[in-house]
This record gives sequence, C-alpha cells and structure tokens, in this order.
Amino acid sequence: MLKPVDPVQAATDTGWLALALEWLAGIGPGAWAVLGVAAVLVLWMVGAYNRLMALRNQAIGAWQPALAGARQRHAAFDPLLTAMREPLAAEHRALDQWLAHQTEAARTLEAMAAQPLDAVAAAAWVAAEAQLAPSSSRVFALLDSHLELRNRPDVKAAFDSWQQANAQIGFGRQLFNTAAEDHDRALLQWPTRLLMRVFPFRPMGRL
Repeated sequence: MLKPVDPVQAATDTGWLALALEWLAGIGPGAWAVLGVAAVLVLWMVGAYNRLMALRNQAIGAWQPALAGARQRHAAFDPLLTAMREPLAAEHRALDQWLAHQTEAARTLEAMAAQPLDAVAAAAWVAAEAQLAPSSSRVFALLDSHLELRNRPDVKAAFDSWQQANAQIGFGRQLFNTAAEDHDRALLQWPTRLLMRVFPFRPMGRL
C-alpha cells in the first residue's frame, strides 16, 4: 500500500534539503532581492492568469442560453418550412432564401459552439444572423396572410417555439457581451496585457 510522501522528509533523506539550504546561505543581498522580485512576478502572473481563466469560463457559461435558443429555433425551422412549402408554393423564392440563411446560421452557430470565445467565429455567426432576420420576417409576413395555415396547431406550436427561441437568443447575446466586455477590460489592463505574449489570451468577439 502506498503511503503519503512528506516532501520535507524526502528532501532531507536524499540530501537535497541540505544542499538547498547551503546554497541559500551563500547568496548575497542582491540575489535575495532578485529572488524576491521573481517571486512577486510569479505570484502576480498566477493571479492574473486565474482571473482571466475565470472570466473566460463566465463568458462560456453566458453563451449557453444563446446556443440553446438557436438550436431550439433550428428545431422549429424544419416543421415550419415543411408546412409552408405547398400552401406558399408561389413564394418559393422567399422560402428558398429563408432556407439558405437558416442553413448558414446553423453552420456558423456550430462553428462558434466549438470555439465560443473566437472573435472570427462570433463575427461569422452575427453576420449570418443579420441575414436570417429579414428573410424570417418576410416569410412570417406571408404566413400571417394565410390565417388558416397560421392557426394550424402544428404550425402555431413551431412558430411559438421559434419566437420563444429568438427571445432567448437575444437574452443570451446580452449576457455574453457583458461577460466579454469584463474579460477584455481585464485583459487589456497594464500589465495584464503582457500575458498575451505568453498565453493564448485574446480579446473576444461580440454578439
């Protein structure tokens, strides 16, 4: 059975502790000053790193409502499109455009889900959302002009799910942007910004 190891006892048994103490006893005041500065820098770096990691984790958590909402909206899309294809066959161009924009929004969403703190991925998803919004509004305006279709239980349920998901996406985007601003403010402060030369910390995108 393995026993806990006492690092001080282990160092004593192997002679490392005696060597370390002998070395420390032989260094001068200047070396002590250098060691003190180095220790302060290491402690600051550890503290700053941990703070930035905590802020990154907060941003990832803040992204989850938007991600869940966008996936819920995607699940509502197929039933809506299927239900509208035949009754709105004359508006196939609007429906095809809606499909293309929803497909791009879903693609960029999953790319951002894989890298939620990547500014390029965030910008791509925001651009796709900007295209999806007007095409969705056009299709839903067409749907509102067909009340019998609009009031069908399956269509109403999918439409309500879409609207609920959109509200959740908006809320999640606000949460993420607040968390991203907190992260970037901390990151770009002096001297914390120096950590970008050592660790892969970068400013985040906005939604």
